[in-house]
Parts: sequence; C-alpha cells; structure tokens
Amino acid sequence: MVDSLKLAVEEVNAAGGLLGRSLKLVHYDTQSNIQLYSQYAQQLSVRDKVSVIVGGITSASREAIRPTFDRFRTLYVHNTLYEGGVCDRNMFITGTTPAQTVAKLVPYAMSKGGKKVYIIAADYNYGQITAKWMQKYVKENGGETLSVDFFPLDVTNFGPTISKIQAARPDLILSSLVGGNHVAFYRQWAAAGMKDRIQIASTTFGLFNEPATLSAAESDGIIGTFGYFEELTTPASMVYVDKLKKLSPNIPYISELAVATYEEFNLWVEGVKKAKTIDRLPVIEALETGIAVRAAR
Repeated sequence: MVDSLKLAVEEVNAAGGLLGRSLKLVHYDTQSNIQLYSQYAQQLSVRDKVSVIVGGITSASREAIRPTFDRFRTLYVHNTLYEGGVCDRNMFITGTTPAQTVAKLVPYAMSKGGKKVYIIAADYNYGQITAKWMQKYVKENGGETLSVDFFPLDVTNFGPTISKIQAARPDLILSSLVGGNHVAFYRQWAAAGMKDRIQIASTTFGLFNEPATLSAAESDGIIGTFGYFEELTTPASMVYVDKLKKLSPNIPYISELAVATYEEFNLWVEGVKKAKTIDRLPVIEALETGIAVRAAR
C-alpha cells in the first residue's frame, strides 16, 4: 500500500506536480499499534499539516484516527475493504464492502461446495458484520448456516475449531479471518487432511501475503472475491502492475489494498484539479460532484 502511494506521488511529480507544486509524502509506520495510530494522526494534522491522509487498514485503526481528522479538519481517504456503514463527509472510502463481495461469493461458492455452511470470522467490526452478510446470502440462496465462530486477531491455535467443523460436517466454509496470525487456520486445516474434503471461500484470503506465506498444497483451491486481482489484463492494470513491481520488486502479490490506495490518491488529485485548490472543503465538494456525475451515467 505504501509503495503504491509512492508510485502515485512520483507520477504526479513527474508530470509537473499538482497546481504547479511538487508533492511530498510523509509516512509513519504504525506497526499495527492503535496507540501509534492515534499519535501519528495528531502529528500529521497538527505538526505536519498535511493536505490529505491516505491510510488505516483495519476498521479499528480507522475508527481510532477518524475523530482526530474530523477535529482538526484534515481530509481523510481510507483505502481498505471494510464492513460498510460509515457516513462521514470528511472521509472517502474506495474499498469494497461485504454487500458487494459476499453477494457474489456465496452463491458461487455454494455451487462448488454445497448448501450446509460453517462461518469463521475475525472478532471485530469487519468480521462481525461480514458474518451477518454471509448468513443473509446463505439463507437467500437456499443454504443453511450450521455455526458462526469468531476469533480474536491474536489467535493462532485452531485445533479445537477444526474438530468442531469436522463434527458439524459442512459442505462449505466461509471465512473472513484477518491478519498474519489467522493464516495458521489454513495451514492447520491442510495438516488435518481437510483441504480437499471441504471447500473454503473467503472475503479476505489473498488480500495480504497468504499465498506467499503458505505452500500451494495449503492454499490452492480457496475461493476469493475482491475488487481487483493482479491478473486483470486491462491496459491500465498491466501498466500499473509493471510500474509498481519495478518500484518494489519484492512485492509478493498486488491486491485490492494496493490498487485502492492508488485509485483513492488519484481521486483526491482529480478533486484538487477540479477545485483548483488543496483546501479541504472545495476538494470535498469537487469529489462529491464528481462521484455524483459518475453515478448518474
């Protein structure tokens, strides 16, 4: 995500800057620490006085920093898939929501696996709300939800859960597990000899570096759904992938997170051009008008 933002800033500066001025990227590593998120949010708004914030990854991090940006009137764009429902004029979000992804994922996955479904999810906003969307679409497609299990983000032992799933004998597992610790589920699932016996579909698998972390034997066949896949062969996608991998050759896979970051920053750039200023309210009005025009087409 950071490399994608660097690429977008470099492209704008290479084209002469924005409103005749070069852009400077100010980046702080929050280390997935909510206290650091809050600290750096205030630092960016008060000390650095940035024109726009591009960042946050989990719903918890977004909600920790959003009040700071509202208070200090710093425009905030959030570029991660999220649970939906946030209404804040000071913030724009380009990530997909469960209402978009789960609606497609559930009927397709049920056609591959079956109608008896077991749901496993991360125990925070995104996982809780996504699980509700999963249950809704399972029911609407004639399926049955056998169980819904939630896991804190620090859980790494899924042995008891795997035993529960084996006893329940579902046709399909729907997963919205999140983060590096939860990758352990897929490894332990394969080790238990279950990967080829029950289909898994996920709204989050492949979003980070799971395919690079796991072996093909542990990950092949898991169904995912996102707003972007690196394999997209449109001219714009292929140019973007080539540029980003030249900038950062060690990126294992380019997912929706990186693309949404790139798209959202460029959305702000277009808003500034339209408003002819970097001032927050004119840019917000320009973005709102632009979005309304695109939606009406």
